[in-house]
Amino acid sequence: MDQDRTGQTLVIFLSARTAADDPGYAAASAEMAMLAAAQPGYRGVESTRGPDGFGITISFWADEASALAWRAHPRHREIRELGRGRWYDSYEVIVAEATRGYRWSK
Repeated sequence: MDQDRTGQTLVIFLSARTAADDPGYAAASAEMAMLAAAQPGYRGVESTRGPDGFGITISFWADEASALAWRAHPRHREIRELGRGRWYDSYEVIVAEATRGYRWSK
């Protein structure tokens, strides 16, 4: 589906995973995906992780208020704390607004 992302708020999550607790991470990741998708203003997510544990996840939101509401969600906050203690060596969050974009596929 070709979706125009212009004007959306992008939350870019760059992370380095630990080797600990893969099943727990997978369960938390699935739960976060379901919870995020149910939030007002949610517009989608794209994610990838390399064999070295480095991952990039971009969540798309209607506006900054929607992204901030997701950040403040109580369960998201709990999982974020678990991630800091268990699943991540480090991470960086970048928030940006999509000002232009295009899509191509063969």
